[in-house]
Parts: sequence; C-alpha cells; structure tokens
Amino acid sequence: MNFQINKKDSLSKARAGFIVTDHGKIQTPIFMPVGTAATVKSVSQKDLDEEVKAQIILGNTYHLYLRPGLNILEKAGGIHKFNSWNKPILTDSGGYQVYSLSANRKIKEEGVKFRSHVDGSLHLFTPENVMDIQRKIGADIIMAFDECTPYPCEYNYAKKSMHMTHRWLKRCVDRFNSTSPIYGYNQTLFPIVQGSVYNDLRTESAETIASFNMPGNAIGGLSVGEPAEELYKHTELVCDILPADKPRYLMGVGTPQNLLECIALGIDMFDCVMPTRNARNGMLFTSKGVINIKNKKWENDHSPIDDEGSSSFDKIYSKAYLRHLMVSKEMLGAQIASIHNLSFYLWLMKEARKHIVDGNFYDWKNKMTKNVSNRL
Repeated sequence: MNFQINKKDSLSKARAGFIVTDHGKIQTPIFMPVGTAATVKSVSQKDLDEEVKAQIILGNTYHLYLRPGLNILEKAGGIHKFNSWNKPILTDSGGYQVYSLSANRKIKEEGVKFRSHVDGSLHLFTPENVMDIQRKIGADIIMAFDECTPYPCEYNYAKKSMHMTHRWLKRCVDRFNSTSPIYGYNQTLFPIVQGSVYNDLRTESAETIASFNMPGNAIGGLSVGEPAEELYKHTELVCDILPADKPRYLMGVGTPQNLLECIALGIDMFDCVMPTRNARNGMLFTSKGVINIKNKKWENDHSPIDDEGSSSFDKIYSKAYLRHLMVSKEMLGAQIASIHNLSFYLWLMKEARKHIVDGNFYDWKNKMTKNVSNRL
C-alpha cells in the first residue's frame, strides 16, 4: 500500500491525499460504506459504484467468519470475487463485535471465547487466527485484533485492556509477517489505538502503535457513547502523535458534523453504519440539514428528494413518493434512502478534498457544519 499527501490545509490539520492498493486508488479523505456481511444493506454493488461512487467498502471479520464461512470464501477466491466488488475492501478484526457480545464472551490473554449469535456455537478468536481469518477473507486492508473498551470505563480497566491490546498487536504483526497473501495481491495491516478517554493512555497507546511502523494506523474505542467533545479531544491528541506520512483511520465515526470536524483534526478514513441504518428508519442527510422523511409534512411534497444531491435517485424520486414507500415499509424505500445517504457522505468527502486542495477548507467546513446540523 502506498499513501501520498497532495495538499495540507493552512488553517487546520486537514489533508488531501490518496492511498494506492492492488485493487485501486482511494482519494482521501474518504468514507467507507459498511458492508458487514459482504453486502452494504439494501445497496447493490452496481449502485455503490455508479450512484454512491464508493471507492472502498468495509466488511466484518466476525460476521464473515460465521456466515458464509471461510471455506466458501476461499473456494470463491476471496471476498472480492465472492461479492463482485473489484475495488478495495477493508475488514475490521471482529474486536468491536466481540465487545458488543458482552453477555456471550470471555476475554483472556490467549484471546476471546465467544458464542455465535447465529447458532450459539462456541468459538475462539486469538491475534494469530484473526490474522489467518483475514488472510482467507482477502481484504486489502486488515485490522489488528484489539479489545474495544466501553464508555464509561474505569481507568484501571482501560489501562489493563490497552496493554493487552498492545501485546495482541505484537502477536498480530508476528503472524502477519510470517504468512503470505492467499489470492495473489497484497494485504496491509493497520494497528488500532485504544485507551478510552484518558489522555495519558491515549498518548501511550498512540506512541506504542506508531513504534510498530505499519503502513497505516487506526483509532478505536471512540464513538461508543462519549460526548462529542471527548471524541474531538482524543482524536486531535492521537493525530498529533501518529506519523503524518501514513493514513489515519477513525473507526465507527459518525455524523456529517463528526466527519468534518475530524477531517480538520487530521483524519483520512472513516466508516460508520449511520448513513444506512438511519436511512432505513427514514432519516436523510443533506447539505441543508436532516430530513425525517416519515413526517407528514412531506406527504404531498412532490419536489425531488434532494435537488442538490449527487445521486440520480435524488432527482428521479420525490419526497412524497419516498415517504409513501417508507410508511408502507416497501423495500425500495430503504434502498433509495440508503443510496441517498451514502451518496451524500461520499459527496461530502469529495467536497472536503476539493476545498482542502483549493485552500479554503476551514471556512467551508465551518459553514457546512452549521448547515448539516439543521433539522428540516
């Protein structure tokens, strides 16, 4: 993997660049649609490419390991051939999913024992086999196995967990370096910074992660319920420590406001289920603000969903029609709304990049942040 920075903003820490993988080039800053189980919910790969203009999508190791399973993925020739997505793919390690299974897992130094949410079967994830699993899945960028601490989290637990994540990282790197890609293209491993909301822990974790000198780095354990001020504070702290010549990936973030503010702090990559999950509930993000399309005020509004939207769906369909689909629980409603929201998120990244290159990102960001916060 290769990362280059084209332009830096003079009034913030934002930067525009690109990542090159064996499956293609990714312009940064970038948002990655979440395709947990080898699919972005209700969105076809054709629409991801042509309407959303996604450059990279995310899959989840935990879910793919359970279904369809590694044998099927290997027989298909890896995740790209299995789901017919020929652009880059990133897989997270399953650490967050294991964290969310708090009633059905046990964390030890060896790894994490957990029960499948599918059939209750017992499994073990270790740093080593998570590397092997992600080799078999075949994503371009893979994540180190970590423990994601909850919020709030006691200091002593956060410290103990962080040190275990660091020990696990050493095991991940050793296993990754002692194995080879299976499908004939390169894979890149990103470590993950932890440390909850404690400055000294975040500092220690960022310094430790940076010392491994991997091609890119991720920031985890944020956007788990902490106030936005904490998110921004710790993102800035970590970005100031992680090497500037490598991409920085903030995991699980977030709202359009979050994305804009964190780009200004030096983040290059994002993922979040919010645009698709909220779309299925009728919440639309636009450059003018947030729309709850289920509200009665849109019942007889025959104007386009978003006359400034970047997707053709925004022009073809009206607010009244989309409201009708959502209220009637028609599957097409979730599809249209998901494509709209993802298109908006990718448009926002493209505009952020453009304004960084043009030298007026900071003023644009401040104006856009206010706009996207409106309730329409």
